[in-house]
Parts: sequence; C-alpha cells; structure tokens
Amino acid sequence: MPILYGLVMSLVSCCGICILAYGPAASGNAQYRPVNKEVILTRLRDAPRKDVDREVELGKMFREAGCQPTEQPVKSLRQPNIICILPGTSDSVILVGAHFDHADEGDGIIDDWSGVSLLPSFYESLAGTSRSHTLVFVGFAGEERGMVGSESYVKQLTPEQRKQIVAMVNLECLGVTSTKVWATHSEPFLMNILLAVAHSLQLPLSGVNVERVGTTDSESFAHYKIPRITIHSITQETWPLLHTSRDNIKAIHTDFYYDSYRLIAAYLAVLDSELGTSSPEEPKPQTK
Repeated sequence: MPILYGLVMSLVSCCGICILAYGPAASGNAQYRPVNKEVILTRLRDAPRKDVDREVELGKMFREAGCQPTEQPVKSLRQPNIICILPGTSDSVILVGAHFDHADEGDGIIDDWSGVSLLPSFYESLAGTSRSHTLVFVGFAGEERGMVGSESYVKQLTPEQRKQIVAMVNLECLGVTSTKVWATHSEPFLMNILLAVAHSLQLPLSGVNVERVGTTDSESFAHYKIPRITIHSITQETWPLLHTSRDNIKAIHTDFYYDSYRLIAAYLAVLDSELGTSSPEEPKPQTK
C-alpha cells in the first residue's frame, strides 16, 4: 500500500475558512454543533453483531438524532440502504455515505461501524440552521459483497439527480489512527478543502492510498463522474486488522476517532458554505 506523507500543504492557503462551533447564523461562516464525545463513543460501542440488527440500530440512532430515515430496497440483499435527508435551500446534494454490513470475521467495528455510526451524529451536528445544499446521509448495505448497496443507490438515481450531487463523502474505517484521505481516489478540490479545514482546526490529516487493500463505496459514484472523497484511518501497518478477529472495539483509538468526527463535521459545514450549487463539474467557492 503506497503511503503519501506529503500532500501539498501549501494548498491549505487556498481557502479562507471560518468555522464556528454553533453560534448565531452569520453569512459566510460554516457552522456546526459538536456532539458530545461520550455520545459518539456510545454509538460506536453499540454495534450489533448481525447486519440485520445493524440496520435496525442505525435507523434508531437516526431517529434519536431527529431524522426519520427511509429504507431503499436493494435487489439481491436482505438489508436495504438506510437514508436520512437534511433538506437545504437548493436541490444540490452533498451525499455522505458509509456501510453498515461487515465481514464474517471480527466485530466489524473498524470496517465499517466506525464510519456508519457517525452518520446520525453528523445529521445532529448540521441540523438547526439553514443549509444551501441538501445533505443526504446513506448507510449502505452490501459493501462487503462488492458495493452492492451503493451501486444500487446510484443506479436508481436519474441522470438529473446524479448531476445534482456536488460531492460524495465516503467514510471508511475510522479511528485506528489519525485521519487519512485516499488521495489518488479523491477529487483535488474536495481534498484541498479538507486540508484547509484540518489546518484551521489544527487537526492531523495525511494521505494514505488504499487501492492495494481493496475498494469502497465511493467508487460506485466515480463511475458516473460524481466528485468523491474517501476519508479513513488505515495505514500499511494497520490494514491487516481488517476482516480478522482483531477488528473490534479495542482497535479504536478514541481520541483519534473523536478528532475524525470533529474534522468531518466541520468539513461538511464548510462544503455546504464553500461549494456552489450550479454544477458538480465546476464548484464555485463563495466570495467572502
């Protein structure tokens, strides 16, 4: 697995970003409401062993966060995709996804309850003020069977609906180390904004490419030229944890995990503030 230690950090200066941890609405500021660390960790620890129960638990957590989720049937799978929508003032969509199914070996805490259990917390963080974009949070089924859920999701969209997605943010295997980005399979403009947010919050971020390990749900969207980014925490030393009995809660570093939550929550708020709503091919940062 190639590891990139030097994503071009000079790019951090490309975005003038102001991030507020919830205050009064202010034009040009990216706002979010942090969820308490213990809530985040409780949702992580409450991972059911069976995928059918994970589907139910994810829906329960969404409802606790204030969203009534919907189910999208997936052909050939018992479990549906679980979808929660935070409406915006435009039809442009920022889609945030992770998968709730897991391999037979291990508890699947890293891969990928660590990602999908954060979706309700992101909804909770971003609800409460007006958003330019509609945020769609999706817990995908069947990733371990070849990204079946994400492929089904994107295929069910119309061409016009696909064009409305300005960013697909994929969360995979968080909390093992500090936050990483799959640089070679992420759009540069999405990665540069993430770098800027990490710099602003003084949180660690580096690039680790994982194509030699496997693939992930973001690639279902890449086939349709939808801009995507995958955020993870896997390194050359830690990828052997996946699909083994060592994929359990003991593998999660809670401080790294909460830092990843903080970074991604702020990132989603900034994407909503910074990305234009006209075209995913030509995002237009707002002038401050």
